[in-house]
Amino acid sequence: MALPRQEPTANQLGEDVTGFLPDRAGVPGTAGFRPEDDAVWQLAVDHLHVRGNDGHTAYSYGLAAALCDLHLEADRDVVLPAIILHDTGWSRVPEDEVLDAIRPGGGRPDLVLHHEKEGAAIAAEILHRLGHDPVRAAEIVEIVDGHDSRRTALSLNDSLVKDADKLWRLTPHGVDTVMDWFGLTREQAHTLIGSRVHDHLFTDAARAMARALAAVVTIDSAPQRTALG
Repeated sequence: MALPRQEPTANQLGEDVTGFLPDRAGVPGTAGFRPEDDAVWQLAVDHLHVRGNDGHTAYSYGLAAALCDLHLEADRDVVLPAIILHDTGWSRVPEDEVLDAIRPGGGRPDLVLHHEKEGAAIAAEILHRLGHDPVRAAEIVEIVDGHDSRRTALSLNDSLVKDADKLWRLTPHGVDTVMDWFGLTREQAHTLIGSRVHDHLFTDAARAMARALAAVVTIDSAPQRTALG
């Protein structure tokens, strides 16, 4: 999957406007990974190459950070490491069985539970290695162990992890990924994703984000948009 462009292909204005840009620190949502979370990422990323979980996790981190911005009472030192670590356990499931776990019309609950247990073990190991606070580490491990199978949320922190995980599916990256998982058109993938996201979110903020993301996905398949090329 192509990476988002980082450089322009043209300057249609023909003038340099970079000197007029505002201070990035004052613009909401531009912070990126915190240094302490990058340390978790560097140890987790080798466990995230199955099923495109590396890209999924990176985008979910951004969504989790945005949800934390809207829930100041949440503990970022729990939510953000937890979202990085939540899917590491898929690395210990046979790769040719991973999609069977979540396939439409079926599924393998045993594999979902297995990846949660393995992810919890990986999370505990990484957090211990980094010297994380034991109380927060225990909460992170508990969130990872049940992030998919547990239908209720243990806390606001758990709710935000669950919501960020699901919201990713409605991002352009998420839709592209699901299309190729199951050989679906963009419209079909959006129908499947929507059925698994909107009614399963815990916070009003996530529900609003989901509506906005779904609007973009819908227009991506609208004939008025596709006709533009």
